[in-house]
Amino acid sequence: MKPAERAQQLQPSLTLAISAKARHLQQQGEDICSLSTGEPDFPTPPFIRRAAAAAMEAGHTRYGPAAGEPSLREAIASKLQRENGLTYGPEEIMVSNGAKQALYTLFQVLLDPGDQVILPAPYWLSYPPMVSLAGGRPVIVPTHPDRNHQLGAAELAAAITPRTRLLVINSPANPTGAVYPEQALAELADVVRRHPQVAVVSDEIYEYILYDHHRHVSFGAVAPDLAARTFVVNGFSKNWAMTGWRLGYLAGPRPILRKAAALQSQSTSNVCSFVQYSGLAALQGSRACVHTMVEAFARRRQVVLQALGSMGYVHGRAPQGAFYAFLNIAATKLGSMVFCERLLAEAGLAMAPGAAFGDDHSVRLSFATDTTTLQRGLERLQGFLAGL
Repeated sequence: MKPAERAQQLQPSLTLAISAKARHLQQQGEDICSLSTGEPDFPTPPFIRRAAAAAMEAGHTRYGPAAGEPSLREAIASKLQRENGLTYGPEEIMVSNGAKQALYTLFQVLLDPGDQVILPAPYWLSYPPMVSLAGGRPVIVPTHPDRNHQLGAAELAAAITPRTRLLVINSPANPTGAVYPEQALAELADVVRRHPQVAVVSDEIYEYILYDHHRHVSFGAVAPDLAARTFVVNGFSKNWAMTGWRLGYLAGPRPILRKAAALQSQSTSNVCSFVQYSGLAALQGSRACVHTMVEAFARRRQVVLQALGSMGYVHGRAPQGAFYAFLNIAATKLGSMVFCERLLAEAGLAMAPGAAFGDDHSVRLSFATDTTTLQRGLERLQGFLAGL
């Protein structure tokens, strides 16, 4: 028996392949330093953990509404209005098993076979396979470091065809750390207005992780007239160090959200009931824990930038948000997968190959780790580069 054609399209994640190899070497007793993980190294804040425990004790352990607990959806709607200038009712919000499921479900309910989805590159590595599994066709539009890897209006206009259905914007971005300013989003919105078949997905999962006074702006706030064609994806994983809790959400026009909730009801049903109350606590509680994490990321970012200033062969722009540095390695004349394999084997350092993100001339360094590990990793990178 052979797998279905859509399953045959699936390829193992390049980043997971490197991570698996690093773990294997560690199990063999090797001294491996990892700067590859896209996960905060902080524990989930205590008040959020306590909220989940209290919810279990209160009996929130049964099936719930497929679209999410009403109280959490109301809190998300309030947050979007208060912080992002977006007007959504609770019925226009679906709670999902992480932001990843929100994206997957949205692609499934929006895309017909052959529909095109514009993905500015570098992109988050799961976008293309998700689009393909929904029958769509990823249209990769390269961006340039001199524009801080932001998609320009002219590039967007040139990529749109009658089959274009979606544009995906990720800001702050994984892997580049780019943050779209209001003016850049407004210019993209002008292009989208001219193409009524095109909707926009705004992936805002790194919303609070910002540096140097950069400000997060949601596409929907810049173009409220495009609300019927705008979707917001966000979650709790990165900003509250809740990666394993699998809690995200999707906001958008009610007709599509109803279909998304229907699909979720036929696939996973509701998100873990008591976990949703932890999300409610996060939204209603103090943001001091978030600020503390971001301050730590900012200090680590400076460690990375200072170290890179004295290295040969690699360069990259200072990330404006998220917790990654995207480094150009073209001067090494190595493809990103070979670079990362050699870096792991020869220096005991794991990093993510840029090929996974649509740029084989770069690698992604994560500084979501403690400063000691980060400094060790940077020393190993410098030693490896010096030996080339």
